[in-house]
Amino acid sequence: MPKFLIVAATKEEIHPLIKHFNVALEGAEGLFESDSEIELSVLITGVGMVNTAYYLGRYSHNLYDYVINAGICGAFNRSIKIGEVVNVVEDSFSEMGAEDDKGFIKYVDLNLGGKTIFQNQVTVDFTYLDELKKVKGITVNKVHGNEESIKTITKLFTPDIESMEGAAFFRGCFRLSENYFQVRAVSNYVEKRDKSKWDIPLAINNLNNFCITLINDLNT
Repeated sequence: MPKFLIVAATKEEIHPLIKHFNVALEGAEGLFESDSEIELSVLITGVGMVNTAYYLGRYSHNLYDYVINAGICGAFNRSIKIGEVVNVVEDSFSEMGAEDDKGFIKYVDLNLGGKTIFQNQVTVDFTYLDELKKVKGITVNKVHGNEESIKTITKLFTPDIESMEGAAFFRGCFRLSENYFQVRAVSNYVEKRDKSKWDIPLAINNLNNFCITLINDLNT
């Protein structure tokens, strides 16, 4: 029987999945187990790349068949619909680099070694996952909400979506599994902040329906 690990920043983002698989949460963050026939664990990390890296490192001695980062995100790419679930196949730490007066030097151009761009790893064919739109993400500490900064980051990285955890998840998964991937549902477009245009409930509903279906399919 395969072992699953679901990694999420907040329990709210995956609450329907937690309820469906009868995961008992004690506290806001940490590793929790499912009381169901499926061998499923849930890791709630808290928001942000530092929290994600910390908790993945804390439990890196555990091994799983599938590790899934599930969450919501903002989309730069307007061809992606609000509520759509996407497969983030590449993610990067876009803020790492150096200011050069009004310009920005990307980390790769500083010749300091190491990586800031990471990919998912999938060794087998997943029908449901393959049907999702494949996108490129950036991971940020400060989500974008200014027209000029959005233009700048789009020119530098041409991202489809942004989150606050994705690249840290990829970086932390090398020792956890042969199959790790990131699925996110778009709750809003990246633009001047206007929460009246967001649809977080739709994004959460679609994300969890997809993840529950995927897990049940992989468990057969």
